[in-house]
Amino acid sequence: MDPFLVLLHSLSGSLSNSDLMELKFLCRGRVGKRKLERVQSGLDLFSVLLEQNDVERTRTGLLRELLTSLRRQDLLQRLDDFEAGVAASAAPGEADLRVAFDIVCDNVGRDWKRLARFLNLSEVKIDAIEERYPRSLNEQVRETLRVWRNTEREKATVAGLVRALRACQLNLVADLVEEAPQVQGSVSGSEDVSSMLWDSMVFSSEAP
Repeated sequence: MDPFLVLLHSLSGSLSNSDLMELKFLCRGRVGKRKLERVQSGLDLFSVLLEQNDVERTRTGLLRELLTSLRRQDLLQRLDDFEAGVAASAAPGEADLRVAFDIVCDNVGRDWKRLARFLNLSEVKIDAIEERYPRSLNEQVRETLRVWRNTEREKATVAGLVRALRACQLNLVADLVEEAPQVQGSVSGSEDVSSMLWDSMVFSSEAP
C-alpha cells in the first residue's frame, strides 16, 4: 500500500471528534460546503484534499498547517517521520526539482499560462487549473508544474524547466533557478549530457 495513504489512515484514526470539527472549519475556504457536510472522518477529509490535489506525497505543506493548528505534536511527529523517509528514498534530481518548483512558484505570477503552454499543457488543462485555483496564482503555477512533472515523468528535469522558462522570455526566473546552489549540479549535468549528445550527432553527420 502507498506509504502516504498509510500515513493518512493513521492520522485519521488518531483524530478526536473535536479535532475533526476544527479541521473542517479550517478547510471551509478550500472545500465546498456540500463536500464538508459529507465528511464523517479524517480520512473522508483527506480523500477530498487528495482529489483536489491540495495534498500529495511530495506536497504535505497543507497537511502540516492543519496538524499544527490542532497542536497535535504526536501527529506532526508522524508526518516528520514520513517526510524523512521520502527524502531518504527520493530519486536523484527529485529534490532539485522541488527547489526549482518553489523558485518558479514564487516568481512567475501572472505569466504562468505562457509557461504552461511552453511546457505543452493543453488549453483544456490550463482552463481546469485556473478553475480549480481561481484565487491563488501560486497554486496555479504549482499545479501547472505538477501536471507537467506527472506527464513527463523521468523527462521532467530542472534543465528542461529552465529551457521552457527561457523560451517564454522568463529569463530572470530561469537565472534564479540556475543560480540556486541546490540545483546547479542538476542543471549543469543535464547541459553536459545534452552537449555530448549534440557533439555526437554533429560528428556522425560529418562522417563520410
